[in-house]
Amino acid sequence: MTGAGAGTRRRSKWRTYVPAILLFLAALGIWELWVVARDVPTYLLPRVSEIGIELGEQGWSLFRHLRWTMLEAVLGFLAGSTAAFLAAVIFVHMRAVEGALFPWAIVLQTIPIVAIAPLLTIWFGFTLVPKVVIAAIICFFPVLVNTARGLRSISAQAVELMSVLSARKTAVFWRLRVPSSLPYVFAGLRIASTLAVIGAIVAEFTGADRGIGFVIIQASYRLDTKRLFAGLVLSSAGGIVFFNLIGLLERLTVRWPGARLQES
Repeated sequence: MTGAGAGTRRRSKWRTYVPAILLFLAALGIWELWVVARDVPTYLLPRVSEIGIELGEQGWSLFRHLRWTMLEAVLGFLAGSTAAFLAAVIFVHMRAVEGALFPWAIVLQTIPIVAIAPLLTIWFGFTLVPKVVIAAIICFFPVLVNTARGLRSISAQAVELMSVLSARKTAVFWRLRVPSSLPYVFAGLRIASTLAVIGAIVAEFTGADRGIGFVIIQASYRLDTKRLFAGLVLSSAGGIVFFNLIGLLERLTVRWPGARLQES
């Protein structure tokens, strides 16, 4: 692709974000005007400008809490995604194991995280472990489903060609199944990246002395809605950055034309 073509493509991509940005700014403006016009108390709903001031004054303190939450989210994401990939490989090659274990993966996905988090806190204490485990659990299912589907997405003609070439099963796996599955794997990873942040924050609700979940709980107890919304803004920003980092990794990894399921 030429430099001019790449520049045109980037400009076209940015133009697709303009409606979302304008809608977001309009929503913020309506929020600010409505709170001022109705004289809504700050403890019920702060003005957008007040949240911005809170972020400016307490930004570094809140950022330190965000770093801790993102550490929990990333560790849980790595653990859950790795376990899901390995499970998907086993399921694809051993249908009996899939039939026995996949229903339990569904059961695990349907259990409310807010019910598991207190148990893990009781078992492991107020440490990093419960937060990482919760983030891993919430990441596991979407990566498992997408990876298993991707590993099965190879065409029969490609498998037949590899058979004609007397390729071993390991060669079929690494040279055919894995490359074909990458678009599906990254689709699951993008979903899991945002869920990992949610899982870490929910786990912090049940027992933590730092992190965005801790900030939100403390702010709610004190009716400090400015700090609560500031924590929400930072958690959303962390999730967006994480999501886009996975998208960047996908663009660097899946480079052949038409490979990605959706152009991000």
